[in-house]
Amino acid sequence: MQLTKTYKIAFAVLGALVALGVGAYVSQFVGGLGVTGMSNGTSWGLYIASFMFFVGLSAGGLIVASSASIFHVTEYKKVALPAIIVSLICICIAGAFVLIDLGGIVRILNLFASPNFVSPLLWDICVITTYLVINLIYLRFMTSKKPGAKEKVAIVSRFALPVAILVHSVTAWIFGLQIAREGWYSTIMAPLFVASAMDSGLALLLLSLIWMNRAKVFATSRKLIANLAGLLAVCIAVDGYMVGCEVLTMAYPGTDMGSAVLAQMTSGATAPFFWIEVVVGVIVPFCILVFAKNRRRTGLVALACGGVVIGVFCKRIWLLFTSFIYPNVSGAPGLIAGSSASRGAGGMDGWAVASSYAPSVNEVLIVVGMVALGILAFLVLGKLLLSYDPAQAADDDADAKAR
Repeated sequence: MQLTKTYKIAFAVLGALVALGVGAYVSQFVGGLGVTGMSNGTSWGLYIASFMFFVGLSAGGLIVASSASIFHVTEYKKVALPAIIVSLICICIAGAFVLIDLGGIVRILNLFASPNFVSPLLWDICVITTYLVINLIYLRFMTSKKPGAKEKVAIVSRFALPVAILVHSVTAWIFGLQIAREGWYSTIMAPLFVASAMDSGLALLLLSLIWMNRAKVFATSRKLIANLAGLLAVCIAVDGYMVGCEVLTMAYPGTDMGSAVLAQMTSGATAPFFWIEVVVGVIVPFCILVFAKNRRRTGLVALACGGVVIGVFCKRIWLLFTSFIYPNVSGAPGLIAGSSASRGAGGMDGWAVASSYAPSVNEVLIVVGMVALGILAFLVLGKLLLSYDPAQAADDDADAKAR
């Protein structure tokens, strides 16, 4: 595998970020979760928000790839392999965030020693493992040149599509089945998660295809990019509709706690993330992609896709943390902070009714390191498994000149 100077620089920078992340994780492993900004009041932080985000990115990619085979969409089959690579990397990162959030990886042994079969967390571990295996099998058959490989891909696709939908549904049920948290308890939490997985996963795939086109790693015609961008516009509209349904339910008179959560979303601590998602992640991308002429301009498509990815990440932030602002206990003395670092960051005493959270340097470095590792894996797998087709590139150029 020959690397250009640009690739070598990218590898060096990404490798340095990964090394920083490993160092931060070693510090957390030695010092425990006390080095993070999490506490008893906010027991889930940046790791779980990132976990939700990457599960969605992964599910969106596999849904596109498997749908192409199941529904015989010939055009989409051309990008099935890059979609599987993106899906595989994202689900590996998502699973890693769960292990990182445990504080010590050896605690995963408790899952086998005393499993709780009514816990959505256990369901999620099982479905993510199944999903990872399906991705690996899918990738194996798609890259195989043996006779009958295409037929095996079609068979795997029929399992991959429902599992891709299920993996994000189960992740949603971790939150949606918790009655104690007003902002999470919702019957449409699973459809809301699947909708955001579709638009964020498809947006990431489009960004990858646009970059690979320019880097001459994998050729995708402008017509197919525009086609996928049109599908993304539909997914954005559905996602926006789902968010609107949630907001209306909380805003409707009769539930004081729902109104309090909505107030935090729209004008409180998590309001910046909510409005970034609405404006940057829904309104602006939809207004760009709803016009066919804009979908033929890769620069505008990339801008819209970047907005969608940022918006969905912000959605994970406000969805997770808004419900932690109001603890599910009442009366003095409140909650013990459980972490001197988080207590100091919030400016609160040892006991407090309100909860506060800010990610520590350790958390940020670990998340950045994991993202860098994912990009590094994508660059390597792209070089090894994908090939640039000059004929496809010529068709793309001819298509551009014809317009």
